[in-house]
Amino acid sequence: MRITTLAEYGVICALHLARRAADGAVPGREIAEREELPVDYVEQILLRMRRAGLVRSTRGAHGGYQLARPAEQISMRDVIEASEERVFELNCDSHPVGVDRCSTSHTCSIRPVWMLLQRKIDDVLAGVPLSDLLEMESEVTRRVGRLDAPSEPAPVPNSRHLPVLVA
Repeated sequence: MRITTLAEYGVICALHLARRAADGAVPGREIAEREELPVDYVEQILLRMRRAGLVRSTRGAHGGYQLARPAEQISMRDVIEASEERVFELNCDSHPVGVDRCSTSHTCSIRPVWMLLQRKIDDVLAGVPLSDLLEMESEVTRRVGRLDAPSEPAPVPNSRHLPVLVA
């Protein structure tokens, strides 16, 4: 899986709007300037997120974009899917090695692995709400755990961990 620029910028834009939820509508140009992103990308992403129902827009002098739902109700999967239309693209569907070889009527021992991976990635991203990403990196790391980190102390009882990432 490769996270595209559209997906990365989409998450950045959504987080910007989540941080500024109390400010009302935020112009796309302002988001682009503050996040140091290309304006055309930001406008394209915000339009896609509006079509997906993640943001709403207001026209006029004080217009702009704001989240359509609370940050707790919008997952990373929602944002990535809206930004680039697919979270994980199966080559079986998008770039088949061969029409006969990759059709569902043909048996393929690789397809189940790709489908499992797709489901796991979807589950992880669906389990991470924007509101969790508003925390400091150290807190997000504590919640999700890190595979490359040395063994860390056991989690504090009753502390919140993202369920799909806890071993």
